[in-house]
Amino acid sequence: MTTSLPLEGLQPWLAQAQRLRVPAGTRLFDAGQPCPGFPIVESGSVRVSLASPDGRLLELYRVEPGDLCVVSTTCLFAGRVATAQGDAVSETELVLIRPADFDEACQADPALRRQVMGVMAERMADLMAVVEAVAFQRLDQRLAAVLVARGPVLAITHQQLADELGTVREIVSRLLGRFERAGWVSLARERIELRDPAALRALCAGANPV
Repeated sequence: MTTSLPLEGLQPWLAQAQRLRVPAGTRLFDAGQPCPGFPIVESGSVRVSLASPDGRLLELYRVEPGDLCVVSTTCLFAGRVATAQGDAVSETELVLIRPADFDEACQADPALRRQVMGVMAERMADLMAVVEAVAFQRLDQRLAAVLVARGPVLAITHQQLADELGTVREIVSRLLGRFERAGWVSLARERIELRDPAALRALCAGANPV
C-alpha cells in the first residue's frame, strides 16, 4: 500500500495535534471504542487487525509513514466506533489530529476532503484484496504469498505469522514443516529462509500442492 496522505492540507492543524512516541506492542485504538483522532505515522508501523472471540487476530493492513488508516478515517467520517484494533509493530512516532480538528479541516477545505477520500478508496481496494484472499484462497497459498513477499530471509515467529494470517500457530507450524520437507524453506528459531521461491510462487498460483 503506497498511497500518500495529502499532508499539505492538514498543516494548519498539525501545530495543535498530539505527538506520540510509543514502544512496540502499544495498543493505539481498540474495536468498539471511539476513534482517538486522525493518525499520521511519521516512523515505525501500526498493524490493524480484527480479533475473534477466542483471541485470534487477522491482520488487515499496516499503516506505514505516508499511509492512511482506513479504520480511523471511516470512524471519523461516519462518527462511529472503531471496527478493528491498531497496535504498534515497532517503536512508532505519530501525530494524532483531534477528531474535531480533522472534521474542521475537511469542512474548510473541500479539496482536502476529496484527496483523503481518494486515498481511502485506493486503500479500500487493497483491503478488499485481503478479504478476497481470506475468503477464497487456501491457507497454504496465503502463507506462501507472505513468505515470498517478505523473503528471502524472515526474522519472524510462527505465532506472528499465525496472527497475520488469522489462524493458530499449530497450523502454521504444520504447513511450514511441509514446506521444509519439500525443500522450499529452511527453518530455525524465529527465522525462515526461502530455499525455493519459485515453488512457493507456483503454490500461490494454485500449483505444486504439498
